Amino acid sequence: MNLSFYESIARIPLGAAVTVEFCGPLLVALVGSRRWSDGLWAAMAGTGVALLASSTGSELDPGGVALAGLAGAFWVGYILLSKQTGSRFDARRGLTIAMVTGAFALLPAGLVQGGGRLFSWYVLGLGAAVALLSSVVPYWLELLALRRVTPRAFGVMLSLDPAVAALAGFLVLGQRPGARELAAMALVVVANVGNSFAGRPAVPAAP
Repeated sequence: MNLSFYESIARIPLGAAVTVEFCGPLLVALVGSRRWSDGLWAAMAGTGVALLASSTGSELDPGGVALAGLAGAFWVGYILLSKQTGSRFDARRGLTIAMVTGAFALLPAGLVQGGGRLFSWYVLGLGAAVALLSSVVPYWLELLALRRVTPRAFGVMLSLDPAVAALAGFLVLGQRPGARELAAMALVVVANVGNSFAGRPAVPAAP
């Protein structure tokens, strides 16, 4: 999931990538529902993604959009598998097993691309920092938050991810989303907020 996401943001702006990826957990929340309002949220999110997809010819790289969609699909797998993991292990042990397994699974790809440079102190330190800031710390904070807020409140906060990502891309990376991208992000955010207020359960956040 992270590999697909990182490859995506190497090609398209951060906000756009998170917007496309975020449709994965929204799909999980909507599957099986028979309420007409959930169909409305799904249509709204789909319209947002369609807006982004329609701009791939001129503004967004199609490969980056596809990779963000792949990350969203892996996010769906994470949600489904984390439920099984949580029933077999406590949170810290399950997270540790998942992180170690993921590291070994992606080690061949890292060796092919980076070779011996992968084991330099600089790369190892940078990789450890990324792992802490993108997975370990967010997961830990998520667990603390879930113990203190309602699922609805957590879902609303999680729904703001595309907007926060766009803001971070603007402030840190100097990425300026166009009107179409902003409209797409707004549609996906509103769809997720509406879905959360409708009483659907919150889903785990991506690392």
